[in-house]
Amino acid sequence: MIRVMIADDQAMVRTGFGMIIGAQPDMELVGEAADGVEAVAMARKLRPDVALFDIRMPRMDGLEALRLLAGPGVADPIKVVVVTTFDLDEYVHQALRNGAAGFLLKDSGPALLVEAVRAAMSGDALISPSITVRLLEHLSPPAPAGDDGGLSPRELDVVKLAARGLTNAEIATKLFISVGTVKTHLGSVQTKLGARNRVEIAAWAWERRLVG
Repeated sequence: MIRVMIADDQAMVRTGFGMIIGAQPDMELVGEAADGVEAVAMARKLRPDVALFDIRMPRMDGLEALRLLAGPGVADPIKVVVVTTFDLDEYVHQALRNGAAGFLLKDSGPALLVEAVRAAMSGDALISPSITVRLLEHLSPPAPAGDDGGLSPRELDVVKLAARGLTNAEIATKLFISVGTVKTHLGSVQTKLGARNRVEIAAWAWERRLVG
């Protein structure tokens, strides 16, 4: 079981996330905190596998709480996924610098929330597709075009859509394949490219001008 903790100053959000987590056969909710100070104390006491933190919370914001639990120099960091309404670039960059194991918008939907928890648990990091696309637009100059990385035509189709910010379900619909097949293709792509996660796959595609 993946032990999950939630920190958000809105009770309705905590309840909603708790219901999503509780509905998963491999997850359990172990704690809820209403502010940053409480979140840090609870996380250190309970040692959840994954914590979901809002950014704007009383007493201590989520970014500072994240830094204390997972930032540079923390000996035994806790995996924290930031889930917020605010997708400001400064928040995204600060969260990643402070050790976030993911960055989601609250309107990303239950499927992506669950996917982010599982990704964090496995050592991966999931960032909301719309944010990923925006971040990749600021990459260094692209690499020469024409490098397909040894990917098959179908794998390239999946990569191009992922790089545009589509979710697995949306990719499956576009290509008339199952979500499971999309995941299989992405797993194969990660192996071939030596990419650690979806963000690095998307970056590879953008650098090679595969995304229009």
